[in-house]
Amino acid sequence: MAVDEPRTLVTGIFAHVDAGKTTLTEQLLYLAGAVRSPGRVDSGSAVTDFLELERRRGISVRAASASIEWQGARIGIIDTPGHSDFSAETARAVRAIDVAVVVISAADGVQSQTEAVWAALEKSERPALFFINKTDLAGADISACMKDIAELTGMPPKMTDPKSRASLCENFAEYDDSALEKYIEKGEDAFSRQELSVLLKKAVYGRIAVPVLTGSALRGDGVKELLDMLSMLASEGSGDGRLAGVVFKVGHSASFGRAAYVRLFSGALKNRDTVRCAGADEKVTQIRDVMGAREKDAGVLRAGGIGAVYGLAHAKSGDVIGDASLVPPAAEIASPALRVKIAPKDAQQYPALSAALSELCAEDPLLDVIWEKEQREMLVRVSGLVHIEILQTLLEERFGLGVDIGKPVVIYKERPLKRARGFVEYTMPKPCWAVMEFEIEPLPTGSGYVFESRVPDDRIFMRYQAQVRQTIPEALSQGPQGWEVTDIKISLTGGEHHTVHTHPLDFVLATPMGIMDALVNSGTELLEPIQRFRMTFPEEAGGRVIGEIIAMRGQFETPAVKKGVFTMEGTLPLATSMDLPVRISQITGGRGTFSSIPAGYAPCPPGEGHAVPYRGISPLDRAKYILYKRGALGA
Repeated sequence: MAVDEPRTLVTGIFAHVDAGKTTLTEQLLYLAGAVRSPGRVDSGSAVTDFLELERRRGISVRAASASIEWQGARIGIIDTPGHSDFSAETARAVRAIDVAVVVISAADGVQSQTEAVWAALEKSERPALFFINKTDLAGADISACMKDIAELTGMPPKMTDPKSRASLCENFAEYDDSALEKYIEKGEDAFSRQELSVLLKKAVYGRIAVPVLTGSALRGDGVKELLDMLSMLASEGSGDGRLAGVVFKVGHSASFGRAAYVRLFSGALKNRDTVRCAGADEKVTQIRDVMGAREKDAGVLRAGGIGAVYGLAHAKSGDVIGDASLVPPAAEIASPALRVKIAPKDAQQYPALSAALSELCAEDPLLDVIWEKEQREMLVRVSGLVHIEILQTLLEERFGLGVDIGKPVVIYKERPLKRARGFVEYTMPKPCWAVMEFEIEPLPTGSGYVFESRVPDDRIFMRYQAQVRQTIPEALSQGPQGWEVTDIKISLTGGEHHTVHTHPLDFVLATPMGIMDALVNSGTELLEPIQRFRMTFPEEAGGRVIGEIIAMRGQFETPAVKKGVFTMEGTLPLATSMDLPVRISQITGGRGTFSSIPAGYAPCPPGEGHAVPYRGISPLDRAKYILYKRGALGA
C-alpha cells in the first residue's frame, strides 16, 4: 500500500426499525464534511434514503453507501434497512464490513431485529460496537441497555470514551498482559495513540469485548466520539494481494446499466480490468465513488474500499469477485416465508414483467420467481407484507408496469415422518442404466439435509455418485405434498451402473425418482414458518392481547410489567398472525408496539397447513417424467 494512501475501514450501521440508524448516518456524513447539513428521515432529505418510496414511507428499503475521511482514515459507511422484511439486504451488508455499528434506542433496548442482526454478525464472524441512541428521550435507561447488550453478545460491554486515554486503558488493557502491566506501573500517559488503537483493535477484532458509546443522533451528541473510535479501528489495506471482493448490492443506472456495489478486501480493481464474477469473465467499464444517490468517476477501487462497478452484466447481490477464501462467509438471516401470485394488468406485458422481475431478482436474490407454465401463473417468494408493497411500487414506478398481486400464501416445508427406503431402476428405454437404493430418515428441525453414500466405487462409479450428490437439491425442491423437503438424511445404500449402457446423465435423471419413492414410503409432515415476536401494550389491554395470541396458536413467556406497560415475548405461526400488527394497534388504540423476526420452522398441528399441486412433471409420473427429462416431451 502506498505511503500516502489512508487507512481504511468499512462499517455498517444496523438497527431495529426506528432506532435512529439513518439519522446517525446523516450526522456522521455531516460532521465529516461530506454533506452541508444532516438530512432528516421525516422530511425525506436523508442522503442514504434516496429512493422515492423510501422517502415516502420513512424507512430504508435498500442498503446505501457513502465514504468519508476522518483523522487520516477513509471510512466507508453502509446504511442498512431496519425492517425485518429486508433482512436479506442487511445480511449481505454484514459480509461486506470490517466492523458493525449496532444502534439501539435507549428507551427500547435490544429489540427483535437487533437480535437477528447479531445472529448474522456471529455467522460471519464480524465484530461490533454499540451506539445507545436517543439518550435524551424520556424513559431512556442506559443501565438496562448495557444489561441487554451483555445478554445478547455474551461479552462484557465497555462504556468507552475514545478521547480518554484512561477510558481506553481501563477497558482494554486487561486483554493484553504486557499492556496491563504497563498501565499498572506507569498509568495511561505511558500509552501513545497508536498503542491505544492496538489495544482497541485486539479487543474488538478478537471479539472479546464490546465498546459502547451513547448519545443522541438527532442532536449530534456522541457522533464525534463514534467517528474517533471508527478511525482508531481503521487499518492499512492489502492492495498488493490477490483480488477479493463481494457484491453487497446491485442497482441500475439509466446511463451505465447494472451497477455492482463492491467491497474490495484485497487487491485493486481498475477500469478495463477483466474479472470473473457469477461464473463469467467480464470487463469493468467504469468504477465510481458513491455518496447515496450521487456518484463520481473514480477509475480504481482499492483494497478496503467500496464503490460502484459497471460492466458486470451478470452480477447478483452476494456474488464474490476473485478469491472467495479472503471474503467472510455469507450469513443469511432468513429465507422468504410467503409467496404471491403476480400478473400484469395487461396480459400482453408478461414478457416485460418477466424482464423486470429478473432485474429485481439480481438486486435481491431472495425474490425467487416461479413460472407455472401449465397454469400461466407467475409466483414470487417474498419476505412479508411490506416487501409485497415495495415490490408493487417498484414495478409501477420504475418499470411502468401495473400489476395485480394475489393474497399472500405461507410457504410450508415437508419432513419425512419415519425411516424408509426408496428404489429406482432406470433401464428403459435404452440406452440407459441407473439403479439405486436410498434410505431416508427425519432429522431435527433446522437441520437442512445430509447426504452420504455407502456404495463402493466398483458398484457405482464415483463420478456418478457425485452426480447423485449434486442432484439432491433438485430432488428435494418438491415433495409429495408439493413443498420443499428439509430436515432429512439421505443415504445411498445400493445400486449399480452399467459399463456399456449407462449414459453420463442417467443418475441425474434417476435420483429424483428414487428419493420421491422413499418420501412416499415414509410419508411427510408439513412444517410451518414461525415468528419470534416482542410486543408492548398497556395493562388494560392485556386480556384482549393475550386472547389474540392464544387464538393464533401462539406461545409466550410471562409478560414483564414496567410503569403500567406490559412487554411480552413469544412465538407465533406466520400463517395465523400476518395481520397481528394491525390488530394490536386497534386493540391498544395505537399505544401498542409489535415486532417480529423469523424463527425457523416447526411441525404443523393436525389439520393445519395444506398441500399444493406439483409444479411441472412429477417423478411419480414415471413414464411422462422420463420422456420430459430426455427432451421427448414438450412441457
